[in-house]
Amino acid sequence: MRIEHIRQFLSERGAKPGHQERVLRAWAQGLALDPGPSRRGPALPQAVLEALPELTRIVDGLATVHSEHPGEDGSARMLVALQDGQTVESVLLPRDGLCVSSQVGCAVGCVFCMTGRDGLLRQVGSAEIVAQVAQARRRRPVKKVVFMGMGEPSHNLENVWEAIQFLGTTGGIGHKNLVFSTVGDPRVFERLPQGPVKPALALSLHTTRADLRADLLPKAPRLSPEWLVAEAEAYARATGYPVQYQWTLLDGINDTPEELDGIVRLLAGKYAIMNMIPYNDIPDLPYRRPAWEKAADIARQLHRRGILTKLRNSAGQDVDGGCGQLRARVLGAENDPTARPVRIMKYAQPGTDLSE
Repeated sequence: MRIEHIRQFLSERGAKPGHQERVLRAWAQGLALDPGPSRRGPALPQAVLEALPELTRIVDGLATVHSEHPGEDGSARMLVALQDGQTVESVLLPRDGLCVSSQVGCAVGCVFCMTGRDGLLRQVGSAEIVAQVAQARRRRPVKKVVFMGMGEPSHNLENVWEAIQFLGTTGGIGHKNLVFSTVGDPRVFERLPQGPVKPALALSLHTTRADLRADLLPKAPRLSPEWLVAEAEAYARATGYPVQYQWTLLDGINDTPEELDGIVRLLAGKYAIMNMIPYNDIPDLPYRRPAWEKAADIARQLHRRGILTKLRNSAGQDVDGGCGQLRARVLGAENDPTARPVRIMKYAQPGTDLSE
């Protein structure tokens, strides 16, 4: 479902644009669709008021929290069930952030990622993306939304674009706090500058070598790291937001001195932040996380050479929930009683009797 379908539902019942904004704003904030009499907004038409219970059932069914897995770092990974029973991952981040998914599965096929192993199952609608934000806001404040969950946002550009424009206006998220993450696609660099809401850009680089990038991201567009950095730099200068380059550190693969030289060559003088993220190990894949001391030394070396570098942990690593692992593990546990147990926090729907 797209956001436009909700607007149409309201319009068919006599809601003017002001009425629609009032209802949609409440939804995006995780509030009741009609909080009652207010001096701030126009009174809703009677037909709209009568339809709100039905609309509430519709939007509440777009994304429901199947299970929640809190991490020791203050994050919480959520397995979110969509209306057709498919599931995606959302992550409540420290400091009022949220990571959302834009696809069920992924077609890029990054060899170190669990999400893409089954390919792309379906797109996530713009309303389903916003519903992830609404669910998160029922639990804690959300002031930043990053599109770094399951899926490649450029492969679902229309729905992601609609969600970003909505969240940056009606949803009340600051534009620089909406982060579009991509492996790189020419359509992204054409579309991002066009709308009134221009999100920050995160570019998954992972290597400065075109041949290695083709191996690590086998179905990503064959775009050279040099071309990607040039396009990202132009967008950064136009918007005033630095590009966040994402680099998953794989022990012995992209943490070599040659790669560090390549990073300096590509990013020296650029309006950029390099986010180094040690790999979140997946047991049946051959890739490994480098020692933290090695990762920290890499970050220090780059910083000394003029590249603003931040060493980050993938949120919630202590619950083994990254890169589609949570979805695969929970679904596997449901289908296999001998599988590794998963700590689950269930949440009741509003109005549920918890006295039993």
